Amino acid sequence: MASFPQASAAGALEALNLANMIIIMSSAQNATTHRTNCEQLSEHVRLIGNLLEKLKSTDLTKLPATKEPLDGLEEALRKALRLVESCRDKSCLYMLAMGWNVVYQFRQVQDEIDHFLRLVPLISLVHEFRMQAIEEDQREYTLEEVDVEAQNVILKPNRTKKDADILEKSLSRRYPELDFDEALQEEKDKLNIELLCSRTNNDADQCRVIEHLIDVTENVVNDLPGKKMKKLLVNEPTYVISGYISNAKSSYEDPDLKQSEWQADLFACSRDPCLSLKTCVYPCGTFSWIANKVSQGKISRERAINDLMAYSLFCGCCCYTCCMRKKLREHFNIEAGVCDDFLTHLMCCCCALVQEWRELEIRGFDGRCSTTSSSRNCLLQFA
Repeated sequence: MASFPQASAAGALEALNLANMIIIMSSAQNATTHRTNCEQLSEHVRLIGNLLEKLKSTDLTKLPATKEPLDGLEEALRKALRLVESCRDKSCLYMLAMGWNVVYQFRQVQDEIDHFLRLVPLISLVHEFRMQAIEEDQREYTLEEVDVEAQNVILKPNRTKKDADILEKSLSRRYPELDFDEALQEEKDKLNIELLCSRTNNDADQCRVIEHLIDVTENVVNDLPGKKMKKLLVNEPTYVISGYISNAKSSYEDPDLKQSEWQADLFACSRDPCLSLKTCVYPCGTFSWIANKVSQGKISRERAINDLMAYSLFCGCCCYTCCMRKKLREHFNIEAGVCDDFLTHLMCCCCALVQEWRELEIRGFDGRCSTTSSSRNCLLQFA
């Protein structure tokens, strides 16, 4: 039993060291991307560090029950340190492309740190004032307006001279000592290293994003006439961004080129747990959204639900839902058969609906935001 107090005390000391490293790494001299978010996290971690300093001098670190939450706190601080290090070391273009994902990671890591801190026994009694200050310190992590503007530029399949000026301005903040061409070469070198890591991890979605960004460094201006961009709102995971990039590129390079495979996997429901849960609880809602999109608004959501109920009374709802799957396949030229559609909806109806929803989002199909689908962000569409 004597080893538990020593382990707890060591855990508190290691957590304190990690907190100090985060503060140092988050300084303006070290952070190159998401600088404001790094500074926000640093200020919050500074409060944690002050509490850990006081915690070392108490008997709390000698309690066996303290070891597990301190281990969790240490791991959460390690995640925070890795996140801050990625803002310094990773490619600026990649961190901009994944901007809102990174913002979500900042929010998540602060919640995780505070969660484990609250689990330390009696901490609220011994240091009630300090703990209250930490709980009230709710930081606002977001993406700066200039970074959103740069993100829109680098995710475009084609860019104008004006876009290049925006990108040059953004990179000049990260590489003040380099000219634009040198900054692009520096980014390309970092992206090539990250591409090797992604290929080693067999992460196809991330590879697609990085390959697009490498192309940006090589061809900043490659505007094609006859296409016009609408506003881009990106708050999606990597697989959505990578799907949007590949779909947008194909639209520019060859208008007649169509995909022949599903870009969303049938059994990848875990990638969107909220949608999966909603579909399991209320599949009619998911199906009505899909029917409205596939029909390009010709079938309203109310009509889709009414038709679905009618089919379920006479010949089974799968007969109707598989017809929408068939229309979706025909639009994207996805190879399969009617029997495959029927069996998929008969055996794995919820998984099929989630796959179809994600397929429409990944491909950015029908970007018009109606009131019935305002809960989801519109991906890039072409006028």
